[in-house]
Amino acid sequence: MSDTDALLFANEVFYRAFADRNMKAMAEIWAPDAPCTCLHPGWPPLEGREEILESWQAIFNGPSPPPIQYLAAKGFVTGKTGIVLCYEKIGEDYLIASNVFIRHGSVWLLLHHQSGPVEGPPEENPAPQTPEAMN
Repeated sequence: MSDTDALLFANEVFYRAFADRNMKAMAEIWAPDAPCTCLHPGWPPLEGREEILESWQAIFNGPSPPPIQYLAAKGFVTGKTGIVLCYEKIGEDYLIASNVFIRHGSVWLLLHHQSGPVEGPPEENPAPQTPEAMN
């Protein structure tokens, strides 16, 4: 598996944890010993792994946790840093996301997640990737 394929797989693990509302998997994908940050749409910046994981728990426990799909993921690797740009589809709305990973031994772990509004789906409009298709 290439570095880029491994990076895209880590991105898939993140979205699978989100789609499945799996806190254990979500905790495992975030880097344990790095300065993690997260920018959820409409939220203030979150700093530190603990604060970020608390935010995901609040999202998962919310009155209507959003169903999520990701589309058009593109990975970029430089040294021990990987960046994935992708679209998120939540209900009928689209967001654009950037996920920054660091290599931790032989795996990629999430260091930063940010998503925000975008006008619509990617131009090519590929089929959404869902947990059922993530294997």
